[in-house]
Amino acid sequence: MKPVIAITAGDFNGIGPELALKAAAHSAVKKICTPVLVGPFGLLDHVRSSLRIPARIQRAAAILPKGNTIAVIDVGDGIAADVQYGGPTKSSGKSAGVALENAVSLCLSGKADAMVTAPASKEALHLAGYNFPGQTEMIALFTRSQQVAMMLVSNTMRVGLVTIHVPLKEVAGRITKEKLLEKIGIIDASLRHDFAVKRPSLAVLSLNPHAGEHGDIGKEELEVIEPAIEEARKNGMLIQGPFSSDAFFGTGAYKKYDAIVAMYHDQGLIPLKMSSFGKAVNFSAGLSIVRTSPDHGTAYDIAGKGVARLDSMLEAIKLAITISKRRK
Repeated sequence: MKPVIAITAGDFNGIGPELALKAAAHSAVKKICTPVLVGPFGLLDHVRSSLRIPARIQRAAAILPKGNTIAVIDVGDGIAADVQYGGPTKSSGKSAGVALENAVSLCLSGKADAMVTAPASKEALHLAGYNFPGQTEMIALFTRSQQVAMMLVSNTMRVGLVTIHVPLKEVAGRITKEKLLEKIGIIDASLRHDFAVKRPSLAVLSLNPHAGEHGDIGKEELEVIEPAIEEARKNGMLIQGPFSSDAFFGTGAYKKYDAIVAMYHDQGLIPLKMSSFGKAVNFSAGLSIVRTSPDHGTAYDIAGKGVARLDSMLEAIKLAITISKRRK
């Protein structure tokens, strides 16, 4: 049987519903899985009609519609779908959050094999009362997953993050030996189990320019990062670093490793997105369920215009299917 993939609608003031509908209706997606949309049915039907997306949708409960009809788990009750393309609102955040909760429930109950989340606005989620840095942290709590690492995956590299959505001024204080070892362990285990890499090789980036210049430009490398790398080696991991990120990416050294461990968000994601923007996938390593998402945000500037690119969403669905099969 084809795996069931729950696809959330995301922020309805952005391109989330458009992406979700187009992806679920895509012939390549239907061949490899049974897509189930999770979001406000009325809103999805409006987007389908206004953008002329060739999809047939139907509210679903326990039984999935058959044939060419796409099932929709309706989360519209009690949510004012006040569409205001171009910016976050409390109602769009509430809709995205409730859809995410329902998709998690489908995965935990075994009704869905994996979930793919359309882009949601952190600001909108906060307006709706979801006090989390992002969807990754929300899913970790809802699934009671003790450890999670955000990993971006493309055809050229895999990048795992030690810190995610935190202000840059707080990054150094949040990087401890224990946290770094935890993230390294999650990424290493995910490469083995989710990506079928038998003996993963990891590269760890430095925090400071020039890897700290032996303590002259910061001591985090000497006091935190190098000790963590050494302990990871003692635990049997193939791991090198810390590497100065500019030279590491500039010389193409990243091509030698199965994954890169970056200290903070932009350090790892700028080079990845420069080489693969719109085609990479965000994967939440370490979760008890399989969750992926596109590598971009809500794209408020093009919401409602029907011009959103589908590449990353399709890749996210493909990766979710691949990993869910490997876990079984």
